[in-house]
Amino acid sequence: MTSDVYERLAAHLDDLPGGFTRTEGGVELRILRRLFAPEEAEIAVHLTVIPEAARVVARRARVPVPQAATHLDAMDRKGLVLCTRDAHGPPRYMALQFVVGFWEAQVNRLSRELVEDVLDYEPAVIQPEHWRKAPQMRTIPVQRSIQVTNEVMPYELGEQLVRKHTSLAVANCICRQAMRTLGRGCEKPEETCLTLGTAADYVVDSGRGRKISLSETLEILDRADETGLVLQPDNAKDPLFICTCCGCCCGVLRSFKRHPRPASIVSSPFVTRLDNGACHGCQICTKRCPMDAIRVVEKKAILDQDRCIGCGLCVSACPKQCLTLERKPNSEQANVPKTHIRSALKVAQARGKLGIGALIKLQIQSKLDRLLACGTFDGSQPREDAPGKP
Repeated sequence: MTSDVYERLAAHLDDLPGGFTRTEGGVELRILRRLFAPEEAEIAVHLTVIPEAARVVARRARVPVPQAATHLDAMDRKGLVLCTRDAHGPPRYMALQFVVGFWEAQVNRLSRELVEDVLDYEPAVIQPEHWRKAPQMRTIPVQRSIQVTNEVMPYELGEQLVRKHTSLAVANCICRQAMRTLGRGCEKPEETCLTLGTAADYVVDSGRGRKISLSETLEILDRADETGLVLQPDNAKDPLFICTCCGCCCGVLRSFKRHPRPASIVSSPFVTRLDNGACHGCQICTKRCPMDAIRVVEKKAILDQDRCIGCGLCVSACPKQCLTLERKPNSEQANVPKTHIRSALKVAQARGKLGIGALIKLQIQSKLDRLLACGTFDGSQPREDAPGKP
């Protein structure tokens, strides 16, 4: 019975936008067993992408409301579900996908065993064909790599993205923290992952990050360039976060790096151009490139554009200014949705999930469940004589 609930939870998570790919070895089930108690998994399979009160989830799971609320609150504290709270009603809970989702929420609470399982699972997480159609994250250039002559949209500049918000927070990087748990990784800074707006409030309230000023946020962006970190916001013009990633620890960049042509799957508006006439083979660019797109032969740099993700780290550090960023043709630029919600739906639909019909059905079912749960007094049976209000 316990094994069955994790199978059901895995199938349920695979229906969420980011998916939960099954493997022959079943490492994904080991991850779920490490994170979810059986009783929590039984509740989690009844959560959807629509925020709902505990009484609604309790009715769907056929358990008493206090029992559902206890497990939902426990999963919220563990970063396994998303809870929204306001002054006008009870807390509402919704499902979280694995990546980007409840894996990142395990920051500061990692065990060696969990990290080993996640690294074992990593090759199955990012499916290149799905990512090419609808990426969860995009790459934007570091500020110093952009020239005045470049045509740059406001949503392509880290500084412009953070200046739009009054609420900003920083958290530790889950990827570098995971590698350090195993005694591996790099020496690059760990407290570097930025969250914006309501996402920043959530990270601070959950205890996984701290509130920071605009000036400190800008310092973190500058430090990302200085230390060779790639800027990766979520794939929306109004993103919720900006990750600062290294090629040695970041799960997304590591997955790109394993691909023979990272440029073909990354969402980036720019590509690097090289004029190696003045190049003297200092190799600074080769050390900063996260994709091994540049090598030096006979004291001259050689660029493989099929591996370039347009991060600009080589451009900002080249002492001879041999490298520049150029905008890709429109036909080669991925569409950037306006909001995180639209981006998530696009990711789901690229996987054949949450189409229009499925969304309508989900909304109707949620409304019906809310209506039927209005009179619930013990969590298992509705009170027929209670009018209630959803």
